[in-house]
Amino acid sequence: MLNTFVNHINRQHLFPTGREVLLAVSGGVDSVVLAHLMHSAAFPFAIAHCNFHLRPGECDRDESFVRDLAASYGVPFHVEHFDTAAYADAQGLGIEDAARRLRYDWFHTLCAAHGYPAILTAHHADDVAETFFLNLLRGTGLAGLHGILPVTERGGVALVRPLLPFSRADIEAYAAREGLAHVEDSTNASLLYRRNQVRHRLLPLLREIAPMADTSLRQTIAHLQSSERLYRHLLEPLRARYLLPQPDGTHSLALAALLADHPADLHPQLLFELLHPFGFTASQCANLLASPQSGARFLTATHEAVLHRGELVISPAPSGNSGFSGYSGVSGTSGSPATLHISSYSVERLPADFKSLAATTAFFDADTLRQPLSLRQWHEGDRFQPLGMEHGTQLVSDWFTDHHVALPDKRRQLLLVDADDTILWIVGRRTSHPHRITPDTRQILQVTL
Repeated sequence: MLNTFVNHINRQHLFPTGREVLLAVSGGVDSVVLAHLMHSAAFPFAIAHCNFHLRPGECDRDESFVRDLAASYGVPFHVEHFDTAAYADAQGLGIEDAARRLRYDWFHTLCAAHGYPAILTAHHADDVAETFFLNLLRGTGLAGLHGILPVTERGGVALVRPLLPFSRADIEAYAAREGLAHVEDSTNASLLYRRNQVRHRLLPLLREIAPMADTSLRQTIAHLQSSERLYRHLLEPLRARYLLPQPDGTHSLALAALLADHPADLHPQLLFELLHPFGFTASQCANLLASPQSGARFLTATHEAVLHRGELVISPAPSGNSGFSGYSGVSGTSGSPATLHISSYSVERLPADFKSLAATTAFFDADTLRQPLSLRQWHEGDRFQPLGMEHGTQLVSDWFTDHHVALPDKRRQLLLVDADDTILWIVGRRTSHPHRITPDTRQILQVTL
């Protein structure tokens, strides 16, 4: 295994082998084997360990174990403590997502402070298979289906997975041969986590149905990786033809020409591929195609785009800009014209106090909506699924009664609806359950009246 490990690193040029790199070590068998292989190969490294304070007693035990491991190899040791549960609650995240963000943000801080050119993690072949199915169940494109790549880069630092050629069985067999001690995370057996459900239920079932399932899956993921590279290669001429940088730092997308030159069923995907580097989501691209009027303005976390005579002019978003005027003309409760200001941004920018802003602002999972959105008055017979109702719907009139809404206020009440006239928000009062923010949310749509 050592020879394969070293040859794989050298052949793929995964990281500069003469420089000290940062190893993420939890104390589990995978990361312990990675540290042992790095030491045996005489590659210089330091160890980083995260104490997430999620497993009373175990977390401190793991930290002590990894500290001793680093000392036994004579390498630098870094440790950081996180209040993961509080961070997850403040950010509206699941525990797994919160821990992942905290971990990698800290790793990059360490790299910046100590000059480490790469972060090494102990992801292996089984992790690739698990990630494939997790992304498949969540909904994804080629980039999600090709699984974990050997190297990715963020901020000039390489994130390297040198154990991808090995299975979990390979790693456990190596640890047994070498007599390597490690610690066990009790949550790895818990079926409360979706990854564990895939690991302990789905993959064993697939192996029972098809004994060659692992080999077939690796081949399929390799084909998907090749397909994505080809896909990206074929996109470059389209990007060069239709998306042109301008001298003033903006970009101009020849939208009318793009749509005229390609079949309608390709329009959403083509537009998304050209615009997602500017922060556009698939739902925003659908909104743009549904409302291609000159003067329409769209805002992402980093850019704004204005449609003008078939050209989409994209420029950095001005500071303090809260969104675009998506709808106007319906009177609000004060009698003045109501205007929606809509903005879209990644979930990392979700305000910690977003739940307290319900009177003036609503927050939705952008990928669950069908745009464009609009405002209208409520009508008898309107039904919606209020936040907190897991199943079924309720008459809006019954909701008014349950919440003691006075008759004059009912008459003035506005509803925010999507392209299918599905009620998303009884404005200022209650949002809908199906479009709420969840731990799986990636993109936020913020709507302010």
